[in-house]
Amino acid sequence: MQQDNDAPQYSLGVALSGGGARGFAHLGALKALDETGFKPDLLAGVSAGSVAAVMYAAGLSPEEIIDRFASAKFSNFTRFSLGKAGLFDLGRFKKFLLDAIAPYKYLEELPIPTYVGATDFDHGRSVAFNTGRIGERVIASCSIPIVFPPVRIEGTNYVDGGVLRNLPSWIIRPYCSRLIGINCSPLVRERYNKSLLDIALHTYNLMAKANQAADMEMCDLNVIMPDIAHYKVFNLKQVRSVFISGFGAMRHALRQADWLEGDVTTTDTSSIIVQ
Repeated sequence: MQQDNDAPQYSLGVALSGGGARGFAHLGALKALDETGFKPDLLAGVSAGSVAAVMYAAGLSPEEIIDRFASAKFSNFTRFSLGKAGLFDLGRFKKFLLDAIAPYKYLEELPIPTYVGATDFDHGRSVAFNTGRIGERVIASCSIPIVFPPVRIEGTNYVDGGVLRNLPSWIIRPYCSRLIGINCSPLVRERYNKSLLDIALHTYNLMAKANQAADMEMCDLNVIMPDIAHYKVFNLKQVRSVFISGFGAMRHALRQADWLEGDVTTTDTSSIIVQ
């Protein structure tokens, strides 16, 4: 990471939490920011938030990103790999991501400066990447332990950033005048099945949701979405609903904080996403 400066380098930073398929809410929130003139100067993402951050920073609009996921299934992005360090391999998703953001291959090339939060599994600490190959670092940020294998980068194993810090406010707070935290993993009670996969995901969810309080306190504006808390991490069937929830939650948060001046024309949420 770069060193702190006396004055913030960026006007507006946005921190995007992990949350699996609930992360599509980030795209709705970013759409709302675009429409109200709050263009992020700096981004940080963890897990699903890192996917949204990198694709948005590469120049894809929220609608374009949604279109790329609209007809996808979990099986389109993964391969079963029982017997290795995780149940599924994310190689297919890495290719999907890199194809979508081409020609960008390195974080330092992205038009909007972007940090990817991950967990150093070998040393038990949170880390932030803002340089290096995008594919490996985003996949590391998304690698929920047991479900996906750790990603080895320069001799160190990394796993999902949400294990220790699910909301990456800590990464970019020193560098921006105002910071918005978008939390698509609110702490609510969830049901789970007694399968290996469901227990692994429920364990991860508990860790991720319990470690967010300090990072929420760092933000000038917090956007939370309890209405999507019941959506499953890998359920890609509710893309439209999740997107609209994020859009509405961001608009509501901006109004509640008096960040909006006057009447702002916004998109009709019924027509935001191309089916």
